[in-house]
Amino acid sequence: MNRERIRNFSIIAHIDHGKSTLADRLLQLTNTVAERNMQEQLLDSMDLERERGVTIKASAVRMEYHAKDGEDYIINLIDTPGHVDFNYEVSRAMQSCEGAILVVDASQGIEAQTLANLYLALEQDLEIVPVINKIDLPSARPKEVAKELEDLLGISADLMIPISAKQGVGIEEVLEAIVQRVPHPKGDPAAPLRALVFDSHYDSYKGVIAYIRVIDGKLDKRSAFRLLATGAKFEPVEIGVFSPVMRTADSLEAGEVGYVATGFKTVSECRVGDTLTFAVGGSDEALPGYAKVKPMVFAGFYPTDNDDYGNLRDALEKLQLNDASLVYEPETSQALNFGFRVGFLGLFHMEIIQERLEREYDLDILATAPSVEYEIVQRGGDTYRIDSPAQLPDENTIEEIREPWMKIQIYAPQEFIGPIMDLVIKKRGEYITTEYLDTTRVMLHYHIPLSEVIVDFFDRLKSLTKGYASMDYQFDEYRPGDLVKLDVLVNNEPVDALAMIIHRDDAYHKGQKLVSKLKELIPRQMFVIPIQAAVGKKIISRANVSAIRKDVLAKCYGGDISRKKKLLEKQKKGKKRMKMVGEVEVPQEAFMALLKLDEE
Repeated sequence: MNRERIRNFSIIAHIDHGKSTLADRLLQLTNTVAERNMQEQLLDSMDLERERGVTIKASAVRMEYHAKDGEDYIINLIDTPGHVDFNYEVSRAMQSCEGAILVVDASQGIEAQTLANLYLALEQDLEIVPVINKIDLPSARPKEVAKELEDLLGISADLMIPISAKQGVGIEEVLEAIVQRVPHPKGDPAAPLRALVFDSHYDSYKGVIAYIRVIDGKLDKRSAFRLLATGAKFEPVEIGVFSPVMRTADSLEAGEVGYVATGFKTVSECRVGDTLTFAVGGSDEALPGYAKVKPMVFAGFYPTDNDDYGNLRDALEKLQLNDASLVYEPETSQALNFGFRVGFLGLFHMEIIQERLEREYDLDILATAPSVEYEIVQRGGDTYRIDSPAQLPDENTIEEIREPWMKIQIYAPQEFIGPIMDLVIKKRGEYITTEYLDTTRVMLHYHIPLSEVIVDFFDRLKSLTKGYASMDYQFDEYRPGDLVKLDVLVNNEPVDALAMIIHRDDAYHKGQKLVSKLKELIPRQMFVIPIQAAVGKKIISRANVSAIRKDVLAKCYGGDISRKKKLLEKQKKGKKRMKMVGEVEVPQEAFMALLKLDEE
């Protein structure tokens, strides 16, 4: 295939700006998918993706297009996930392209992930083709949005393509712009093979299927390959292209996009961002940008029925086959018995995994409040990381605790600056700067601890700004902080799943709120249940769940007072004995109370 007739591009957009609908129209116009097989959001194969209007798993598709200049072109669309949690996958997919279509909603304008992904595209030096979608809406303001984009990109408003992906208006102009403006792939067909793995999925018959973009050289199915980062070697089961179903091919040349079925049994052997080359006589120079994806948010997943423990383990194993960023290990809790400590890229990733476990594997799961990974520096100088408050050692042995801080950017209408600043200050944020995007919209930059962002920050931001604000965040650094472990004792027994690491200044009022909430949620017993919040050995808050009391004097309808006292004394002794041996079951709602502590 002549490389000058190949175009590789991705579509970048904020959630629900019409990325998947535009992809559908491109597939229809190029006759890649027969009309009878067409369905909405064709590349979004998961029910969750369709419901939430966000691409979770990247995909690729090859289209053939006869352009107005009379030439036939091969156009490869490399679809990218649409959420900030999958930032690394987006950057790898973009490294496989030469151009990007920037889709902006004509009624909403530029939003957080539009800019975040645009900056990633500019870092990769991609040719940007701006497209203004949803021009058919009554609230559309294409001219104002074009002006916003012109100020941002420096591209003339005349070069922006107004379209309605839903109605199929302007789609041919988009294809022509890709052919005319996006450069053809570079790379040396005669050099040793180097191909970038930009995604992968697990197939029960062919093993791990690696999605690749050939940068240099040529690959065919008769050679043995190796991956430079993991060192894994394999002979391909098959190679081919996506159109959009997998179609086998004899070879893939420099500039082409396709797949290699590796036969590997786990995705961890074939990681996103790795470089594929020949096992013998291949290149030793890896493509830039590879990083091992690290989970940022951790939570305990426990089955509500202990008999489902084996099913939960099997379900996590199956999900991990398709998602190398998901990590988990067994964990035991006194209150919740056996479960798993699971690591995620972010809170959205956690939501998706939890929902998939419940839907696809029919499991009933209790998730503990999410926590982050802390760095512990001990007095002897040793440094290590913990991802659960239960792992925190005795405070006398700790020199300092460091927590992850994030850089966040908040995009919102100007009138909401005050409420946003109040919210961020309450969450221990540090102001950096404000940028005015236009006369009505601002971008606020802050540093903020990740632990303050993961619980309810985004929900509160949305409610304060009537849904207009959007947010993007990146990891910044680990910083030391005055952090303590808040323990919760129910009937003088610590409940490890309710423990949390918080800032010392917040310990008193958070402890008080938690104790008050638990008092309402823990059912009454035949004896008094004390609920206490403690920092170290110091109790900072306490409440009692009063006992259910049987009326032992009901049969005394007269007689001496000493008889009544004797019966009450006997009851008191019984309750004391019961309290020593009695066990209190903490209901599931108590664990959810941790997520709602900051609600006023």
